[in-house]
Amino acid sequence: MPRIIEVAKSGRARCRGCRQTIAKGELRYGEEAQSQFSGEAQMQWLHLLCAAKKHPREMKEALAGYSGEIPNRAEVDAALSSAMSDLKTFPYAEWAPTSRSRCQACKEGIDKDTLRIAVEREVEMGGVARPGAGYLHPRCARAHTKDEQLAEKLKQNSTGLKPEELQLVLEAL
Repeated sequence: MPRIIEVAKSGRARCRGCRQTIAKGELRYGEEAQSQFSGEAQMQWLHLLCAAKKHPREMKEALAGYSGEIPNRAEVDAALSSAMSDLKTFPYAEWAPTSRSRCQACKEGIDKDTLRIAVEREVEMGGVARPGAGYLHPRCARAHTKDEQLAEKLKQNSTGLKPEELQLVLEAL
């Protein structure tokens, strides 16, 4: 789906982040999404700052393709780097906060307060596919991902676990 940064042609569009009107002549971020009513493609618009906070990966891609000047570039870059630092790098291990997730491999539930592995997958939200987390039991992870470097990646990315907790995950692989 195309993602663009452009000057607002009118003052009618509403930001999908803050719900405020995007003024005519103001720079805006847009992405094509399927309408939930007609099924046709339509543009969804956000202020640059709202897009940097809400969709940092996609916004970074759109900024790289934009050659014009951005008046509040320092503020947008700061919001973008803050949002990017909040994103976790896949794959990582964590304690399941609820019992609502299911293992992508065996389709069984993952119990609350048990260790699970998060891997990246495409999640559809509002007609737009975005990267999101999918979860696996540690015992199912190696076979499902077919990643020979999985243990090393988990060691690097699982910053929320204590060393002994991480060791439990690695043993279950």
